[in-house]
Amino acid sequence: MRLMLQDEARFGRINDVRRCWAPKPVQPLCQAMLTHEYTYAYAAVEAKSGELDSLILPYVNTDCMQLFLDEVGARHPSDKIVMVLDGTGWHASRLLKLPQSMKLLPLPPYAPELNPVEHVWDELREKHFHNRVFDSLDALEDQLEVTLHTFENNAPMVKSIVAWEWIINALLN
Repeated sequence: MRLMLQDEARFGRINDVRRCWAPKPVQPLCQAMLTHEYTYAYAAVEAKSGELDSLILPYVNTDCMQLFLDEVGARHPSDKIVMVLDGTGWHASRLLKLPQSMKLLPLPPYAPELNPVEHVWDELREKHFHNRVFDSLDALEDQLEVTLHTFENNAPMVKSIVAWEWIINALLN
């Protein structure tokens, strides 16, 4: 059995300007842009191993969620999967057709702190997206794709973010 935790995150061409280091007397310049173009990253992680599955999709809705669940099911065809996720409307849609080997387990309402995937998004944004301006949505998606592949190929790093003691203890007991 595979216990996976799932979440989505919005990424846009509007960047997050943060403090950065520069030698004195250099004063760093950080570009900023306000635009309303977004894409969405879907991710599910197995806390025990740090294995991450992700997809970049244009929306957060039932159709995109269906694509993501189908992809995760296809990546793990011989495993039974319990997918822990928040209570967003498209997660509970009656239109979702779950893969045969998958069950959804909703988190309590208004409890994002229970989902360690939120910390994956924080790490991803901090290390790969702050103080960046993208010329186009395609450029943003290219960067997101490279970053997600980096995370997918580094299970020990992802595990260090998501393997919370209470989750691992719950799996072992």
